[in-house]
Amino acid sequence: MKLDYGKNGIELEIDPNWNTKIIEPVEQFPIKNPIKAIRDAIKNPVGNLSLKAIIKNGKKIESVCIVVSDATRPVPTHLILEGLLKELNDYGIKEKYITVLIATGLHRPSRKEELNRILGVFSISDVKIISHIAADKKSLVSVYNSDHQDPIYINRYYYESDLKILTGYVEPHFFFGFSGGYKSIIPGLAGTETILANHSAENIASPYARFGIYENNPLPEHSSIHAKIVGVDFTINVCINKNHEITQLAAGDLEQVHKKLIDYQNKLVFKEIQEPFDIVVCGNGGYPLDLNLYQAVKSMAIGEMGVKRGGTIISVNECSEGVGVGQDKFKELIFSKKHPEEIYSKILKKEIIVPDQWEIQVLTRILMKSEIYLVSSMKEEEIGNIGLKYADTIENAIKNAIIKHGRDAHILILPNGPQILPLINI
Repeated sequence: MKLDYGKNGIELEIDPNWNTKIIEPVEQFPIKNPIKAIRDAIKNPVGNLSLKAIIKNGKKIESVCIVVSDATRPVPTHLILEGLLKELNDYGIKEKYITVLIATGLHRPSRKEELNRILGVFSISDVKIISHIAADKKSLVSVYNSDHQDPIYINRYYYESDLKILTGYVEPHFFFGFSGGYKSIIPGLAGTETILANHSAENIASPYARFGIYENNPLPEHSSIHAKIVGVDFTINVCINKNHEITQLAAGDLEQVHKKLIDYQNKLVFKEIQEPFDIVVCGNGGYPLDLNLYQAVKSMAIGEMGVKRGGTIISVNECSEGVGVGQDKFKELIFSKKHPEEIYSKILKKEIIVPDQWEIQVLTRILMKSEIYLVSSMKEEEIGNIGLKYADTIENAIKNAIIKHGRDAHILILPNGPQILPLINI
């Protein structure tokens, strides 16, 4: 069988003697004419004035900011932009007034070839293109929340625009519950301090900071409270299938758009299992989600959902960028020679407060529950020294795990990243 891995996938030869269960996502058919569907959704929004009404009934609009996802997300942004810009042009908004702002959070800026993939023909249009840089204080504005007495640092281009439009996609996220929605603003367009406050050790440690949990999850709660002060005028979010094609979309009020697509995801993505497995083989969904080891932690969190305590997770991610460009603190911590328990404890005690601590916090939490083999393009000496194990093939990783758990070990294979997630039926 084939698992998502990089751009081309990776083959796994299944031994008939293995006790294997494979869970594949429900087939989600793409919308046949996505650009028309996007334009129709913009004209018929949920819980909000239409974009045309906002433009015609409001103040004179001389600056429009369209927020899009960065290179680590498989959103077909170029399709969303094509539909959106056609609508804006029909309403008298020309490209010279539009800024496309890439919501990088603390990720590195997108490269030229990635911009071409993200934006399509709009990468060479009259639209201004900017990558958010969380550490660049000159590009940020401080907005105070009187209830919380803490500053919110947000991208200045976004905050000062006359019309603020968010785009993105909704799928389960390993500590935010679901992507999309307010996540495009915080952490997407936030300054480092604001992101650190949102991704605090206390918030990440919450039992509600997990895949598919949005209620009582402190991260989206923090994000929504602060992002409401910053403001958003219109939202377009989509859902995608394993081929990264648009299957569902909604436009209009941010909260209602997000809720509608979360409800859609909840019906399709979670698959009940009766008990945890000895071995779970899983990935992050291929390129661009498995660009680096930093992003690959999300796949390990998928494995955590289905593996028994003391079990084995086999994380299958190409990691063509290695540990991750710009994830210096993450790299420093995975090469710290410390035990996972020590790192996790220091993070909770706030003895470690650095960008990327949340990724290492989740990684060490999983390492305290199960062993993790990494199957990737990385060399053994490149994967750190805090407990990750190296395997050159999926087959060899499974064979090693069977030696530990016995010939009757139960093996779960999840070939398509977060497109399908195991949910233990308690």
